[in-house]
Amino acid sequence: MTSAPSSRLAYIDWMRGLACVVMFQTHCYDAWLGGEARNSRFFMYSQLGGTLPAPLFLFLAGISVAFVVQRSLQKGKSPGEIGRSTIRRGAEILALGLLFRLQEFAISLGWAPWSDLFRVDILNTIGVSIMLMGAACWIVLSASRKSKAPLPFIAAATACGLAISMLAPLLWTIWRPRFLPWPLESYINGVHNLGTPQPWLFPIFPWAGFAFIGLALGFILFSPWGREREAAVALVAGAFGVGLIYFARWLDSLPLHLYPVYDFWHTSPAFFLIRVGLLLAILAAVYAWCRWGAGAWGFSPLAQLGQTSLLVYWVHIELVYGRFAILPHRTQSIQGASVGLLIIFLMMLALSLARARMKGRGAEVWAWLRRPARAN
Repeated sequence: MTSAPSSRLAYIDWMRGLACVVMFQTHCYDAWLGGEARNSRFFMYSQLGGTLPAPLFLFLAGISVAFVVQRSLQKGKSPGEIGRSTIRRGAEILALGLLFRLQEFAISLGWAPWSDLFRVDILNTIGVSIMLMGAACWIVLSASRKSKAPLPFIAAATACGLAISMLAPLLWTIWRPRFLPWPLESYINGVHNLGTPQPWLFPIFPWAGFAFIGLALGFILFSPWGREREAAVALVAGAFGVGLIYFARWLDSLPLHLYPVYDFWHTSPAFFLIRVGLLLAILAAVYAWCRWGAGAWGFSPLAQLGQTSLLVYWVHIELVYGRFAILPHRTQSIQGASVGLLIIFLMMLALSLARARMKGRGAEVWAWLRRPARAN
């Protein structure tokens, strides 16, 4: 993400860093707590918090795509150029997700099932979502010809997000594309090789819906109108999000249900709207914190993590769940796992700072490595 005065938007980085920290605590307590601690209310709430990082990452991916598209339009790029570059970026993320799965399988060789190679994880879904958003922007740009007005993008992105959410309950049940091989069907509904959709995976339906909602908001934020009223847009989005939560709860309380199979926690459009409302409220709170609160005072560990979220995601998984985990799995008390969480946070912050220091210095390092040794 970039802005006019600087290379990044601080509140977007901070929000992505927040997603990283919530992800750390979810994974650390899930991997390390053992005994009675796994039956505690503390563990329950830690895992409930774990429902937020994936929507946050996807939502922010949508905002980032909107920024890139707006910047490309300002540079006069054609619809084809914009669409192809966005789809290519999504394909790169998808390739990284597949590479990550291959790495985890290789490290876990001997006890990991081969089907783990085809698991649809969050990186896979982010990559596919970016590709879908690129295709949608390409279509809108082509249809609107030379118009750069944000309204068609906002309408199309919102419609796609809501459609994905509303189709999810059907594609998980009576409309399952059973004719597809399970590795492909898993991208639709997370069926994996287990015969039924699995809630621990991240299929396009409903997860990509959060990315399209972020895309719609991004086009509002980065439009000329939105840039002039950035603070008002962020705060109104937060108020709208709170109202959306209450509306979705009311909607879910109605006795009439549209779907033959009701699954509130996994495919319900009402739960999707509740989480969208939370995302909007979080964005408003983070914006206020970074503009008028302590987030604007100087160095922010969360903003730093947000700038290297892909790297810290990749590394922390192995240090928490993998062969190189810093604590034995399912053996710790709440206090022990909390110490481990603090260590993971500090390690990932140090890694992020090191990455920032090395960025752009690859040519210098390569030249140093190729430097001929001096004669004694």
